Amino acid sequence: MVGALFFSMFLGVGLRQGFGIFVETWEREFGATVAAVSVAASIGWFMNGASQVLMGWLIDRVGGRVVVTVATAAMGIGCALMALVNNVFLLVVVYGALMSLASGGLSGGPPTAIAARWFRRRRGTAISVLVSGGSVGGLVLVPFLTYLFVWTNWRAAWLVASAIALVLGVPLLWTAVRNDPRDLGLLPDGDAPADRGQLPVESQRPAVAEAWEGPLAVSRWQSAYRSAPIWQLSVAYWVCGVTTASITVHYVRWALSEGIAPTTAALAFGLLSAINAAGVLAIGILSDRLPRRVLLGVVYLIRALAFVLLVVLPGPSALWAFAVVGGASWLATVPLTSSLTADVYGLRRLGTLVGMANFFHQVGGALAVYLFGLAFDLWDSYDLAFLVGAGLLVAAGLLSLSIRERRWSVRYAGSPPSQ
Repeated sequence: MVGALFFSMFLGVGLRQGFGIFVETWEREFGATVAAVSVAASIGWFMNGASQVLMGWLIDRVGGRVVVTVATAAMGIGCALMALVNNVFLLVVVYGALMSLASGGLSGGPPTAIAARWFRRRRGTAISVLVSGGSVGGLVLVPFLTYLFVWTNWRAAWLVASAIALVLGVPLLWTAVRNDPRDLGLLPDGDAPADRGQLPVESQRPAVAEAWEGPLAVSRWQSAYRSAPIWQLSVAYWVCGVTTASITVHYVRWALSEGIAPTTAALAFGLLSAINAAGVLAIGILSDRLPRRVLLGVVYLIRALAFVLLVVLPGPSALWAFAVVGGASWLATVPLTSSLTADVYGLRRLGTLVGMANFFHQVGGALAVYLFGLAFDLWDSYDLAFLVGAGLLVAAGLLSLSIRERRWSVRYAGSPPSQ
């Protein structure tokens, strides 16, 4: 399960991050500005966020197997259609709509919501392992697509990406993913019910409501928004969206403005992803032992430092410094946010709640992608945008640290179901 969902994140994050490689080329071929090309990415981040709400709702009702498999197939078709794009309008339709809607089913909230149902004791570790698939996607697919682009052309690069999704992704996810441990007559963590051998499979299925729950556990997702933690997590996650989307789309373009070759920038982004893969795994392990809110706050503050380094250091030094410092924090917010949401609000409406959190994240990203491009067109520099991002990250760190985890989390306040 975790391996298949790891590959889901690998595709969903890695392929979408490939957009930034081609921004400067599309400017020239389509006769567009950075801001105009950024509109496609901006719409894409918004559509992806809206999609994650729908995908989370579907997972709560029909399960995740069909959702992630169909989304992967749609992503593969979208990559193939990217090879036919010849203007900004089609870029908006294919990337901004089709691919971004599809990626909402195979990255971010849906895979983490599926995994949360399979684990309780090591939930943070399990989610961090599959989330690291996104980091590995950036590590492998961004440099891979860049070198394909340099050796052939950008259209061929997208056709190869399509083949990866359709030939590898679809069969793997359909074969390996299961909606819930109850489908196999198991409890979370693979535990077997004591009376498993005496009951038919359907009777063995423990209801989600019987899982350990904290005092804020909800049966209706709307009820969660009457309490503070979901707002604290969502607003901080909005800032996460602002800062990850802006770098995903504009990092290579910023590097070109500093006289750095696109292959070098792609390698630096690969290093960022490699460091993040290790960081996400470490965060996951630590989050099963330490308060998640503290780790989440520290992650945002580390990323704030990385944004400052982009402004104060010269271009080549800033490129690698950001890769190292930013990499330590990049996707680490995902397992922490998803795990905290599960800990505080329970599993019954987790798919929808995580989808809503990701909607906040992607709305922030959509806004930032366009505004960062506009800032560059106006001032021929990203410095002001990077400093604004740093300030928002400091605020997100403080907001995360203020969450009253010991009062509301099932790890501290919950009780086991009656036997």
